[in-house]
Amino acid sequence: MLLVALNLRAVVTSLGALLDEVRDGLGLSGVTAGLVTTLPTIAFAGLGALTPWLVRRVAPARVLVVAMLALAVGQVLRVATDSALIFVLTSALALSGIAVANILLPMLVKQHFPHRTGLVTGAYTMALTVGTTVAAASAVPIAHAFGSWRAGLGVWAAMAAVAVLPWVPLALRTRAGARRVTPTAVATPMRVRPARTRLGWAMAVYFGAQSLSGYAIMGWLAQLFRDAGYHPESAGLLLAGVTALGVPIALLMPTLAGRLGSLRPLVLGLTTASALAYLGLALAPHGAALLWVALLAIGQGAFPMILTAIGLRARTAEGTVALSAFAQSTGYVIAALGPLMVGILYEATGGWTAPIGFLLGALAVQTTAGMAIARPRYVEDE
Repeated sequence: MLLVALNLRAVVTSLGALLDEVRDGLGLSGVTAGLVTTLPTIAFAGLGALTPWLVRRVAPARVLVVAMLALAVGQVLRVATDSALIFVLTSALALSGIAVANILLPMLVKQHFPHRTGLVTGAYTMALTVGTTVAAASAVPIAHAFGSWRAGLGVWAAMAAVAVLPWVPLALRTRAGARRVTPTAVATPMRVRPARTRLGWAMAVYFGAQSLSGYAIMGWLAQLFRDAGYHPESAGLLLAGVTALGVPIALLMPTLAGRLGSLRPLVLGLTTASALAYLGLALAPHGAALLWVALLAIGQGAFPMILTAIGLRARTAEGTVALSAFAQSTGYVIAALGPLMVGILYEATGGWTAPIGFLLGALAVQTTAGMAIARPRYVEDE
């Protein structure tokens, strides 16, 4: 699980750090670059919704093996082309693997560690954050060392290939075991439909709003710091700083969420940090960059919190995968607006005031939904 988690954002933040070079190399316009940075949310929404259907028909370990292979192959193919269209399509292939793994991990945690959900969620979220950080910090130096942005993006395919290896034996054992199970021995799982519940929709809106800001930050923060006068390597390091500072937050947040009777203090605290960071980036992006990076890191603690909440707001593994799929797939439809709107507003206005105003509006929506999911309840009960 930790090896898989290391791969779940590297493909995104490595592109964010090298977006300028990719735009020049492939001749992408600002709007097209916005579309490319929106691809993660589009893929996560579409493929995430299909994952419960897949795991009802194929063993989760086998699904995960195929997903990680798609991630590795997609990353290799996208750096081997000079076509913007093929770059987009192969990026989508890589992201489809992440989309499926996103949904599977909360279910696997609930299934294998039902009494340690917070601890294991914190561990894999921390691994995800480490992978995000390393990719953001090293993409530009790797590209410069090899003389091409293609190296800075393509190197992460090897990490995805390594993550496949421990799952192959499990997938093969699952396949062999499946042949010995008779149809009458298979219990039909309870069908949970989060789309018919208020909790499901509140979770989806919160997940979507926090992901909207998260992917906008991953896709465009390095560009904001470049525009503020930072060297490309420094801008990449500042982007990496958001995720690096998020490592202890990712480990701590699930434990806090699991112990608190209500999530309200966390929701309000994360909102305050994000709002201060956005205002700081609008008013003084260069003068106090480290402070805004630290506040952004705290605000992005909304991601591990909502992942933990998915497990806390469901009683069963079936309920968890249903809630995870609905919250993430619907949430990523909402999140798709983030990088795209930031790109459009940035190109239209030539500055960052309008994009940051948009992110502040999304933060207000996030806070409202967060208050709705704060009190303890279960999706199965609704």
